[in-house]
Amino acid sequence: MTSSAFEHLSPAFPGKAPWGTASKLRAWQQAALDQYLDAAPRDFLCVATPGAGKTTFALRIARELLASRTVRRVIVVAPTEHLKVQWADAAARVGIQLDPGLGGSRRGRAREFDGVAVTYAGVAARTFHYEALVASLPTLVILDEIHHAGDSKSWGDAVASSFGYATRRLALTGTPFRSDESPIPFVTYEQGPGGTRVSRADFTYGYADALADNVVRPVVFMNYGGPMRWRTKSGDEMAADLGEPLTKDLTAHAWRTALDPRGEWIAAVLAAADRRLTEVRRHVPDAGGLVIATNQTTARAYAATLASITGVKPALVLSDDPGSSTRISEFSASTDRWMVAVRMVSEGVDVPRLAVGVYATATSTPLFFAQAVGRFVRTRRRGELATVFLPTVPIVLAHAAMLERQRDHVLGRKSSSDADAELWDEGLIEAANRAEAASAELLGTFEPVSSDANFDHVLFDGASFGLHALPHSDDEHDYLGLPGLLEPDQVASLLRERQRRQLTRREASDRRTARAERTPVEVVALHRTLATLRKELNALVAQHARVQGTPHSHVHAELRRQCGGPALAQCSAEQVSERINRLRSWRSAG
Repeated sequence: MTSSAFEHLSPAFPGKAPWGTASKLRAWQQAALDQYLDAAPRDFLCVATPGAGKTTFALRIARELLASRTVRRVIVVAPTEHLKVQWADAAARVGIQLDPGLGGSRRGRAREFDGVAVTYAGVAARTFHYEALVASLPTLVILDEIHHAGDSKSWGDAVASSFGYATRRLALTGTPFRSDESPIPFVTYEQGPGGTRVSRADFTYGYADALADNVVRPVVFMNYGGPMRWRTKSGDEMAADLGEPLTKDLTAHAWRTALDPRGEWIAAVLAAADRRLTEVRRHVPDAGGLVIATNQTTARAYAATLASITGVKPALVLSDDPGSSTRISEFSASTDRWMVAVRMVSEGVDVPRLAVGVYATATSTPLFFAQAVGRFVRTRRRGELATVFLPTVPIVLAHAAMLERQRDHVLGRKSSSDADAELWDEGLIEAANRAEAASAELLGTFEPVSSDANFDHVLFDGASFGLHALPHSDDEHDYLGLPGLLEPDQVASLLRERQRRQLTRREASDRRTARAERTPVEVVALHRTLATLRKELNALVAQHARVQGTPHSHVHAELRRQCGGPALAQCSAEQVSERINRLRSWRSAG
């Protein structure tokens, strides 16, 4: 068969080919296709990062199997209604006609269709129908985002029962890991360490591979912290800095205080994100932004804030709105600046022009985070850069730092700590996607009082750049003003240059302040000088430890090893200053 049908489909549908001709598969797609056609397996699991082109790869396999008469029917199972329709549209462009069931009739389908597109929920609702369907004709079943098949026992059992007789099954996912012990149907598990069973992919193409091949955009994470104040249920007023090490409970309350739509923090971050989008649109005129909200109430409030900042009402996509799919398509085809979404962010929002994001949700699972960031990595031309704004929360920063790590689904994992349980608790996704009442229940133990935003640092390729800066300052502007078209090595180089510039400004400011405060009669008590220096050192150590993922004590120990001297409590002012300068030199070196 020829590939002429694929001339109208980009290597990564939807969107334009980043470069080259759209009729040619990307290297990884061709390698996976060759492997599939040579082995002719009944089950095949392809793990590819979002934006790499899983849809195009799967449709090419479908086309090959239909042409060879290996199968006579194609069934695509997708997680959302929007994706179901998207699959049908993509398939039509390569000559495969799929019925997404938009008419709602169950009495039958027109004979000219080559198959159907259905959701996992639809399969669970009509298990016997799809079981009979695959038994009547040789069928290829494409299971998009296969990890959803383990969302609940009923879904997993329904998928296994419905497609047990399928001639071929092609499973696709960008995030194969799950938090629970529910095995994913039609996925092979191998013996792992400690008696565990680990999922095995037949072909893997991770984010690191895609980034090296310029298939996806590099992602720059802009992290914001700041002081938060809230009132507990008992009436006590609490305060904490979102950028400092806190207990789990304090972090949760500070985080939710920051996301309160009435506070100054989210307004400042949205304003910074809009300034960043303006800079990106200088090089990418149609670039768009996406705010990921926790619930519908906050989504509407964020949309109102963006409207006041930009003067234009953003697109609003809510989980229970029947017009959400249409609104996503309209936004994708337009040049509008902003969209605010709730539930349909994980796999339902596929807008290639998205270049700036704001992670304004309290959902902290690696699965949700990876899927959310995946909305911004789809590249259309070489050099496009994605920017995602994050709260300075340890769990979120850990996900960002480990974006390139490939995870698998593990069964039989031993019980973990509370922190790990939170990290892997996929149920938080459901909590984030529920109606306002559920969120109110989560937030009912405290009342946000005030919040302020400070630029904290930039995270790129696992490395940290920059120091604290106030909103609208020159330091913040330097990072927000990065060009919208950059190669990965250029991003790192510019971030290092920006950091050196910030350090130079900071040192010059410190000297001016010292000269201004210096008087012949003024004597500062030594204990006050030491307290100030120790506070500054501890703040820098906390930031460095958070980014590197190491305990504070290890950072202090390394500083003492390199600089010499006693423990911090016995250090002189000069010795503490030396350690501060040494730590700043680490940051400057990247």
